Amino acid sequence: MIKISNVKIRPFEDERVLLNKSAKKAGLKVEDVKYFKLVKKSLDARDKSNIFYTCSVEISPLAYKKPERVYGKINAGARVLVVGMGPAGLFCALDLLRYGFHVTLIERGKPVDERVKSVDNFISTKVLDENSNIQFGEGGAGAFSDGKLNTGVGGAFAREVIDDFLLFGAPSEIDYLQKPHIGSDKLKTVVKNIRNEIIKLGGEVLFSSKFDDFEFVGDKIVSVSINGKKHEFDEVVLAVGHSARDVYSLLYKKGVMLESKDFAVGLRIEHLQKDIDIAQFGCFAGTKGMPVADYKLVTNQNGRGVFSFCMCPGGFVMPSASEKETIVTNGMSNFARDGENANSAIICQVTKADFGDELFGGIKFQENLEKTAFSLGGGDYKAPYSLVGDYLSGNKSKKFNRVIPSYSMGVQGANLNELFSNEINSAIKGALVDFGKKIKGFDCFDAVLTGVESRTSSPIRVVRDETFKSITFKNLYPCGEGCGYAGGITSAGADGKKVAKALAVKYGLKF
Repeated sequence: MIKISNVKIRPFEDERVLLNKSAKKAGLKVEDVKYFKLVKKSLDARDKSNIFYTCSVEISPLAYKKPERVYGKINAGARVLVVGMGPAGLFCALDLLRYGFHVTLIERGKPVDERVKSVDNFISTKVLDENSNIQFGEGGAGAFSDGKLNTGVGGAFAREVIDDFLLFGAPSEIDYLQKPHIGSDKLKTVVKNIRNEIIKLGGEVLFSSKFDDFEFVGDKIVSVSINGKKHEFDEVVLAVGHSARDVYSLLYKKGVMLESKDFAVGLRIEHLQKDIDIAQFGCFAGTKGMPVADYKLVTNQNGRGVFSFCMCPGGFVMPSASEKETIVTNGMSNFARDGENANSAIICQVTKADFGDELFGGIKFQENLEKTAFSLGGGDYKAPYSLVGDYLSGNKSKKFNRVIPSYSMGVQGANLNELFSNEINSAIKGALVDFGKKIKGFDCFDAVLTGVESRTSSPIRVVRDETFKSITFKNLYPCGEGCGYAGGITSAGADGKKVAKALAVKYGLKF
């Protein structure tokens, strides 16, 4: 097999052109090629007059089939409880079953289709189900995002996450795109397929099942309470999401070693997608073969990192509260990314200097922001909004211009400076102006800001050792984003796989 990199094609050129160019580079005739695979495809739009894709491929005159992963089997009949059905819990449970463990997978929320109904009911009636919403339920918070899979975490585990997503029905292009995404609409089907495979392999899946207590003797958990009923397991994997505040309180009460960590808060910004396309692609915007544009922006303001987060091209700002009388925003895009607006969080790093040395200071900081946003929005689940120009000048917005907010429960004009401290406001304002220098029109007056983006990551870490187990209990395995070890779908899924492998090693498998 021959690996070829830096093959350039125009956006309007198809895979046949890529094959011809790749064969030529490899010194092969096209008719002699028996194996051809696109490995990576990234758009180079630095020169808006000369936009092209740069591709890496594998090509060969011999037939080739990728070897299947082979999982060794443990001999012990170990029983593992996995708590949480976000990407960390799903991929951990899946691999544990492949290794031969007996797995029970529980989720406090509902199956993903019923969860969609819970969200729709919240939007229409303003009655929040605190256990089944955009934060809680099958698929985790990522099921109502863009299904973005790009990550800074590399290696074999991240690659396995992509391979499994493909196995269970994700779009084929996630295999090679530099910034892969599944889309919230397609991700829900993929999640159901993973769940069905877990059941097929012998796993027990329980919804509306809350991890509410546990008993221990010495350094070992001996029983777990689920919905008030006691169960016994050999191992417990804790893969709760970053919003499981009641679980953190339980762990603290039981003496589990926790530590506070930095996180970030901010606002959702919306522009017309066509304006972002033009700013990023110039005359190529909207032409054949061109995607909708995204962006990733970073700056430092007064010693604070401020950056775009969870950018959703052609997406929507979602009502993401998991507690009553609070406002939390998040972004979502479907696979087609064909909505009128682009949205992204513009978030600012916060540290103990902002929320104090108390262990749960970060959670209290989040809660205060979310309650303040609810009040600024009028107290009826409308989100407070401001035009960028009004936020920069410290005024209350009274009407929209070209950009109509996509937040589905309605918005209320507010002075968003009242959400944050002067230091955080100053950093976000400086970032908006700086980003306007990088993307023309980013800080235009009629772009819309909506608050508050507060659930970017967990403010708590459940401390574990190099073997992935809690330093407090030898059979408790903190896992994924909610326990402080991941940041996004791919990294959370990879962490779940790492924990599964660590348990397999504990029970005697050699790798």
